[in-house]
Amino acid sequence: MAGATKQRTAHDRAGLSDELRGFREVQRLAYECAETVAAQLRPGVTEREAARMQRDWLRERGVRDWFHLPFAWFGDRTAFVNFKIPLQFFPTGRKLEPGMPFILDMAPVYRGYAADIGYSGSLGLHPVQDRLMSDLRPHRELILEQVRERRPLREIYENVERLMTRQGYANRHRAYPFGVIAHKIDRVRERRWSPTAFGFGTQSLRGLAADALHGHREGWSPLWSPYRFSDHPPQPGLWAVEPHLGFRGTGAKFEEILVVTDSRDPGESAFWLDDDLPHVRRWAEEKAA
Repeated sequence: MAGATKQRTAHDRAGLSDELRGFREVQRLAYECAETVAAQLRPGVTEREAARMQRDWLRERGVRDWFHLPFAWFGDRTAFVNFKIPLQFFPTGRKLEPGMPFILDMAPVYRGYAADIGYSGSLGLHPVQDRLMSDLRPHRELILEQVRERRPLREIYENVERLMTRQGYANRHRAYPFGVIAHKIDRVRERRWSPTAFGFGTQSLRGLAADALHGHREGWSPLWSPYRFSDHPPQPGLWAVEPHLGFRGTGAKFEEILVVTDSRDPGESAFWLDDDLPHVRRWAEEKAA
């Protein structure tokens, strides 16, 4: 942890400080929203209401654009049970019950900087999800280590999946469109009117499409998937990474920004943007205990 903090400080002293701080600010804002809304959840709240709570909280703090609007998943929907089509990801009337796990997921754009985060919790104790969250720690470590080794994204994806299998879990990010574990994010131009389409910000979608076109010409993709188009080394930039574990109808994940650079120094070639996040603090407390 200390090494990662030192690396961020070194980057702050370099020319990237303002940009990285901008992305870190919106990521922290999103996680603050998740923690605040999670603390307000009560029995009977629906997924739609939880999504609206996130949206309202962020709008009150100046968010006017989105990579995607907030999601909320309750119960077995945290593991994407029987998800077959993209529409099933959108919030429903499912009500939260005592002891039920939940995931809050949001991707706000703030002052032109984007973030995409995932927060896992439960209404009361849920030992299975607690174990899932603890077992996500080695995935964060594995991803960083292998990105620094410049292994192909497809190979890293497969190694993450193998670790999940050894742990006895199912890979639930395979249920996402294109089975992605991550996607690139970029700056977004600030505008007075920022429309959404099918829950996604049109400006962010255009940026992702432009990255896809540019990457196709150069042999890389902005989507980190198990498919051939991700069979290339990590592309420099910012990646929103979200390993998602499932076990018997319970799911858990984190999602945060990984910074990839073109540095030849392994320690500088990739680093997590921020180590002061809820899941990272949780693991530090578990280790200390």
